[in-house]
This record gives sequence, C-alpha cells and structure tokens, in this order.
Amino acid sequence: MEVESVKCECCGLKEDCTQEYIRDVKAKFDGKWLCGLCSEAVRDEVNRAKMPFAMDEAVKAHMSFCGKIKSNPAVRVADGMRQMLRRRSTDFTASSNKYSSRSNTTSQVTDSSTFTLH
Repeated sequence: MEVESVKCECCGLKEDCTQEYIRDVKAKFDGKWLCGLCSEAVRDEVNRAKMPFAMDEAVKAHMSFCGKIKSNPAVRVADGMRQMLRRRSTDFTASSNKYSSRSNTTSQVTDSSTFTLH
C-alpha cells in the first residue's frame, strides 16, 4: 500500500494518504482533494441547504470561504505556528525515543512564576 502526500485544495493542509483513499475523496468532491475538516464542512453545507445544493457548488463555496480566511494575516500567523508546533512535536518525539532506554535518568521542571487571571 503506497502512501502519498496530498494537499487540500481548500485550506492547503497536507496529509499522507493511500492512493485509493485519494481517488475516493476526489470522486466525492468533483475531482478535488479535500482534507477531512473541509470535506465535513462541504457535506454539512449540502445537507443543511434549504434548496438542493449540488456538491460542486458546495465545494466552490467552501473554497471561496477558505480563500478569504487564508488572506487574513492573523490566520497566516496561526497557520505558521501550527506548522512550527507540528515540526517541534515530531522532533521532540524522535529525540525522546532516543533516550527512552535510559531508565535511571529523571528530569524535573519547576517554575516559580506566578500568574494572575482576571
């Protein structure tokens, strides 16, 4: 089973999926690859519409919505942070696996800072 990286045509999220799954998703969404979140949003739009809403119209509407969201600078910063944290998480997992065989090593992190919540 070969895995391929594919990019959502709405939001730009990249996922690793099998070619069979990619074909199935594209068949459902007018030949376009949509990530899980975008595909759920499109399905929801089709099901909630008062008038019959064709799948291709729902995909186009959602792509337009995502295009507007992605043009917002705050969203681009949040997306960059998400990518950075994902990379850091992967790096951390890889480095912690190197040291998992050391059973006599302990770590402790303390923080003497105080925070006031309003």
